Amino acid sequence: MKSGIRYILLIAIVFGCFGFQQNYDTNAKVKAVYLYNFTRYFEWPESMKSGNFVIQVIGTNNNLNQELSKLAATKQVGNQKLEIKASPIIDKESKPHIVFLLPESSGSLPEILAKLKGKNTLIITEKAGMAKAGASINFVVDDNKIKFEYNKTNAAKAGLKSNDEIKNLAVAVY
Repeated sequence: MKSGIRYILLIAIVFGCFGFQQNYDTNAKVKAVYLYNFTRYFEWPESMKSGNFVIQVIGTNNNLNQELSKLAATKQVGNQKLEIKASPIIDKESKPHIVFLLPESSGSLPEILAKLKGKNTLIITEKAGMAKAGASINFVVDDNKIKFEYNKTNAAKAGLKSNDEIKNLAVAVY
């Protein structure tokens, strides 16, 4: 009997170490909800209030894309259907409402700002210093919680009107 229990424990340890490791971004759902909720605090021009509301993720995070796709299946922004795009780069013909740069793509912020100039796009990042470098919103971790910085000047440069309530929710405002 004791050798049977030892055998089961040994198998559990082996499979736990090698075969069944969970590779999941526990913050994916939180970030997806934030991205969707940011739509409540900004107003896009009339020219962008028809067709789908596009959120484009630059970089690779399959868990985040899945969570955003789940939201897109049930949520809308105003009367616009939510559309999620994921790609390693942004093409200059693209006209998304929101662009979210994952950390590995943050180095392309200047290029993305140039490509999206005058296209009324909310740019969101998650790397230190990005709110001061041109992003309107930057995710940060504060006290082990995902929070965000807000740069009203960058949002205005992007041609977006913001609700003053967002300043109260941000951990830092520039």
